[in-house]
Amino acid sequence: MLHFLFARRWAWAALLGVFCLPAWANGPLPPAALAALQRAKVPPEALSVLVVEAEGRQPPRLAWRADVPSNPASVMKLVTTYAALDLLGPAFTWDTPVYLDAAPQGGSLRGNVYIQGRGDPKLVVERLWLLMRRLRAQGIETIAGDIVLDRSAFAAAPHDAALFDGEPWRPYNVAPDALLLNYNAVAMGFVPDVAAGVARVHYEPPLAHVKLPATVPLAAAGAACGDWRAGLRAGFSDSVRVAFEGVYPAACGERQWSVALADPRGFAARAVEGMWRELGGRLTGRVRDGTVPPGLQPAFSASSPALAEAVRDINKYSNNVMTQQVFLTLALQQGGVGSFESARAVLAQWWRQRVGADVLVADNGAGLSREARLTAQGLARMLQRAWASPVMPELLASLPIAGVDGTLRRSQGRAAGAAHLKTGTLRDVAAMAGYVHAASGRRYVLVAIVNHPNAPAARPAIEALVDWTAADR
Repeated sequence: MLHFLFARRWAWAALLGVFCLPAWANGPLPPAALAALQRAKVPPEALSVLVVEAEGRQPPRLAWRADVPSNPASVMKLVTTYAALDLLGPAFTWDTPVYLDAAPQGGSLRGNVYIQGRGDPKLVVERLWLLMRRLRAQGIETIAGDIVLDRSAFAAAPHDAALFDGEPWRPYNVAPDALLLNYNAVAMGFVPDVAAGVARVHYEPPLAHVKLPATVPLAAAGAACGDWRAGLRAGFSDSVRVAFEGVYPAACGERQWSVALADPRGFAARAVEGMWRELGGRLTGRVRDGTVPPGLQPAFSASSPALAEAVRDINKYSNNVMTQQVFLTLALQQGGVGSFESARAVLAQWWRQRVGADVLVADNGAGLSREARLTAQGLARMLQRAWASPVMPELLASLPIAGVDGTLRRSQGRAAGAAHLKTGTLRDVAAMAGYVHAASGRRYVLVAIVNHPNAPAARPAIEALVDWTAADR
């Protein structure tokens, strides 16, 4: 009878979003997880865990320091992406309208072209090519004016790409942009040509006014692939020049490397002009920032893939800048301008309504932050809500599958193929959260977060918790 009363209390608590963890629900941790923590030299007090049925019908199977605020790293992306699916809908798309302030005549436009960014997180090379092709299809060969980039949809905040970890060329440090092109990164492809003694280098997108070397010398015959990026001795600090002072090992075969170049605010202008000229277009003016004149009507508009597809890219591969684009879009759709302050307010209000009064410090919404905080209890409650929501299929399908794809493709163990989990890693954070299908047929919500200087070494402890959850019979 007592068990029945407790079970009923937990069921109602989950339905009402009032998750309070009694002391008797705290631990003990599974032996395999404890042993893995010990090997990693991480104390149990650095771990927060909650394992509870997705439908919330029973008390938690495991709760350990679940009400302690922790930095979740990229697991924070679950909050942003679920909020976006809930508030905007899975079919939401971003439009990038293109305006002409004069009518083309005889293949020439004597005026300006305006491209207005509205936050599209996936305006990649292929879609930029299509946009420029559509511009050519307006009957334009020569633009006798400027191409004006309107990025005013997002309130630009000062951004130091080196501030987080001193590596500004890494694409995960790119700032959001209302007109984000190819994630503000250039993809460099290396193809060995042994007969010529060089690796040929190609670049996407093409960039105007940037010196890009076409080849790099090959390493000595027989050289192992190894750390080929370091061997290139690449220089990216000059905004108009990429340099390679090293060599490329032929043993690597074809490889690709994406980097964010210096002067990120100038990247869009170089990419737009480079693509326009590659398609045979001519430009007598320049590409510059500005705003669309009032009253001008679009000549055409390029639409993005649906939000559900963007969410899948974000969670499968933990794309930081795409997450921030979605985060700022929440504010843009509600208030007309996307700013971090407004986006945090939108997310905080949604969190209170959907999850209840619990800790949430979203910062930039992507988890690439030292300040972000939530509790395992709050995130588990959100995942239970998501399980019962109409957008559950889209959120679930976006999560990496253990041992199959995304950031968990190399994962092994009892849960391979049976767990959909978002991962999170910083130098002092290791985390996983999502859904585990147990051997019993039950579906569990699992949230596990380690905050400790040795956190990355504690990943096996989190994997042991996933396996323990999957083994439930």
